[in-house]
Amino acid sequence: MDRWIAVSLASAFRRSGPPPIAVDLGYGAAPWTAVELLGRLRAVRRDVQVYGVEIDPGRVTGALPFAREGLGFHLGGFEVPLPVPEGHRPLLIRAANVLRQYDEEEVAAVWARLCRRLAPGGLLVEGTCDEIGRRHVWVALGPEGPRTVTFATRLGSLGAPSDLAERLPKALIHRNLPGEPVHRFLGDFDRAWKVAAPYGALSVRQRWMRAVEALAERWPVVDGPGRWRQGEVTVRWSALAPAG
Repeated sequence: MDRWIAVSLASAFRRSGPPPIAVDLGYGAAPWTAVELLGRLRAVRRDVQVYGVEIDPGRVTGALPFAREGLGFHLGGFEVPLPVPEGHRPLLIRAANVLRQYDEEEVAAVWARLCRRLAPGGLLVEGTCDEIGRRHVWVALGPEGPRTVTFATRLGSLGAPSDLAERLPKALIHRNLPGEPVHRFLGDFDRAWKVAAPYGALSVRQRWMRAVEALAERWPVVDGPGRWRQGEVTVRWSALAPAG
């Protein structure tokens, strides 16, 4: 996810006048994801500021020893409180594994609330991953709403693309049913994966890339081979949005 963010927001970070802000919302029991995000984004722009925001006071207290120049930790939730001048809004809000405990009906309102906190040109990236980040699916949203869905995996651990179904974000995980677009997408992806099986003799990466290439003939895939090689594929949200 961090690699994808760094590429997707690189030009926006570089265009920003004051030091750009990124938020790791709900970083969890330990602050490592915020620390890693800072390192990834500072390769794009050296003065980026990362703030970890948690609703649990104990987690904030536990993270404070890891604060440093450009990295801070603060108590809060979806209001995303930040110790910055009024009007200086984040270019990125990343929320990984945050909405899992919410009802599907609550997701749209949370998305809208977080998107209102974004600076012009900013992104909300919200999704779900497994415990060590081998499988991950996220939605990217701008102020106007959801734009894309990205499926990402450590290719060596993948049995079939539909293995990613268990990591669909809250807005989609209960929609993996016959008649729903995301269910058709994963079924087509699995079929393309099976057809591409001979390329597995070269590498699982080659098999994945051939499967995505075939998938792109039927679905609005918006990225290209450079991202596919990373074990990713990004599709327009409108093609996977829940039916009805």
